[in-house]
Amino acid sequence: MEHHGNRVNFGSKLGAILAAAGSAVGLGNIWRFPYETGNHGGAAFILIYLGCILLFGLPIMMAEFVIGRRSKASTGGAYEKLAPGTHWKWVGYLGVLTGFLILGYYSVVAGWTLEYLFQAVTGGFAHKDAAGFIQMFTQFSQDPFRPLLWLFIFMFMTHLVIVRGVKDGIEKSSKVLMPILFILVIVLGICSVMLPGAEKGINFLLNPDFSKVNADVFLGAMGQAFFSLSLGMGCLSTYASYFGKETRLGHTALSVGVIDTLVAVLAGLIIFPAAFSVGIQPDSGPSLIFITLPNVFQLAFGDMPFVAAACSAAFYLLLALAALTSTISLHEVSTAFLHERFHFTRGRAATLITTGCLIIGIVSSLALGEWSSYTIGGLNMFDALDYLTAKVMLPVAGMLAAIFVGWVLDKKILQEEVTNHGHLKVSYYPLLRFILRYLSPISILMIFLNELGFFK
Repeated sequence: MEHHGNRVNFGSKLGAILAAAGSAVGLGNIWRFPYETGNHGGAAFILIYLGCILLFGLPIMMAEFVIGRRSKASTGGAYEKLAPGTHWKWVGYLGVLTGFLILGYYSVVAGWTLEYLFQAVTGGFAHKDAAGFIQMFTQFSQDPFRPLLWLFIFMFMTHLVIVRGVKDGIEKSSKVLMPILFILVIVLGICSVMLPGAEKGINFLLNPDFSKVNADVFLGAMGQAFFSLSLGMGCLSTYASYFGKETRLGHTALSVGVIDTLVAVLAGLIIFPAAFSVGIQPDSGPSLIFITLPNVFQLAFGDMPFVAAACSAAFYLLLALAALTSTISLHEVSTAFLHERFHFTRGRAATLITTGCLIIGIVSSLALGEWSSYTIGGLNMFDALDYLTAKVMLPVAGMLAAIFVGWVLDKKILQEEVTNHGHLKVSYYPLLRFILRYLSPISILMIFLNELGFFK
């Protein structure tokens, strides 16, 4: 492993914040958060979600930051370095494996965004109705070749960023991609809320309906906060290992939480006003992104084909950028591990990870078409990987991270990292430690059991 003095750091505080925010902001912000909000009480859900971010999401993010910066090692080596000779090293390996598996199948959907960006730019959406978009998506997702082409292109784009390193690759790309993403989401949001009848969609998203609030909503909000912030997959811990000693962990965590939530809410202001203005009830999952929304843009701007094409292209560019910032962070988790543990060059480590993820991606993509008959527990390979990582591996890794920092790591280390070795006055330190020791593990356990169906 590298020594502390030889390890590259992010060149600026802004670079560290944007890189960590890029890790958190992904496809889930664009469709899952708005839909969960609309179906669970609107603004009431948002308030509960914000509470979960503050009480559980940010403390666990802080825990991962502490693990990464203190160890100055990749997630795969961080626990072993902080607790040598113990079984905690397996938690680090779990984070690496989780990120690797997610990158494999996540890149398939990321590739779809490039296909739809291409269709939007070349006029492929023109003159299609709802049935036409359903047929278009079905034929494309089940095609044995076209999704693989876009998968390879997307992975190649990710690979190019990773091989350039931390400062010249990850940090520079974050400083370009994240501002573009913000501009796109704001412009599209303004266009959407100005459509006739858009106020119905705004009310659907932001009008509090406390009658829908129950225990399941609280669990859903905790789960959304957990997954939206990319906790448990090793990304934040790995990025934190590149933080400088002057980086304020609490300020960075809060900034990432604000950016992540802001993008999610603005995405809702894109989707719901536009959908309701043309009388379409939004669906969840892939159908929302790849079937409903193309139809919405065509209906909303049917008499202005150029505007419809421009809005569609901008939206799928937004999706592609959000996906790319996430795949970069996921790739870095595994690449950094191989680079440090086996002393591979960065290029060789990145090539091995890219190759492995392409194999997983090919299998996952074909599982939606020609290989759909091959199942594990009734799920095709794509859905099986999604279930295993999202509902099992992520919550387990996040819970163990909280337990490790709250119970195993010396409390002096936690205090030193949070206060930057006494240079910062941090009044919330006792509360942070209490949350990591008690509230976070219990809450994540509840999320885990809820996802597995124990509360249904």
